[in-house]
Amino acid sequence: MGHGGNVIDELMTDHREVEELFGKIEALPPGHKDRKVYADQATIELVRHSVAEEAYLYPAVREHVENGNTLADRELADHAKAEQVMKDLEGRDAGEAEFDRLVGMLMGEIREHIADEEQNLFPELRASCSPGQLDQLGDKVRQAKKTAPTRPHPAAPDKPPANKLLAPGVGLVDRLRDALSGRGKLD
Repeated sequence: MGHGGNVIDELMTDHREVEELFGKIEALPPGHKDRKVYADQATIELVRHSVAEEAYLYPAVREHVENGNTLADRELADHAKAEQVMKDLEGRDAGEAEFDRLVGMLMGEIREHIADEEQNLFPELRASCSPGQLDQLGDKVRQAKKTAPTRPHPAAPDKPPANKLLAPGVGLVDRLRDALSGRGKLD
């Protein structure tokens, strides 16, 4: 992920990429080993996306959007639920019934979250920020995704400044673990 454009365009492109991965999971029969690979890929992208939103998007929402604190808190609560599901999914194999239940739960929660952001939060942010501010946020989000963790860490802080300080180090360890294990790669 890292597409260019303002923050809304960047995050909506991320949403389409995750939906494409969900479609690949749904196209395969239950128990197929590649369902786990695509679930891992979706998790990698979702964690990076969430970390970037928590570091830059939600603070901007708090600052610029009317009722921004309420909106940001609701989005953070959605992230926390999804992150716990991703953590539970991490240790499951595609052949387990629990895998199917968890991946279905994750897809439902993420689809609902995406719809809420795109229908409510993004239009309010666009109305509250200048094009230049949205472009700057897009740059910050792209930079954050480059060093963000790739695995769920439900106990990690989700608000600045702690999340901005810890994410790059955790991200480095996650990317190393992914490279060594082949996580998210098709055979």
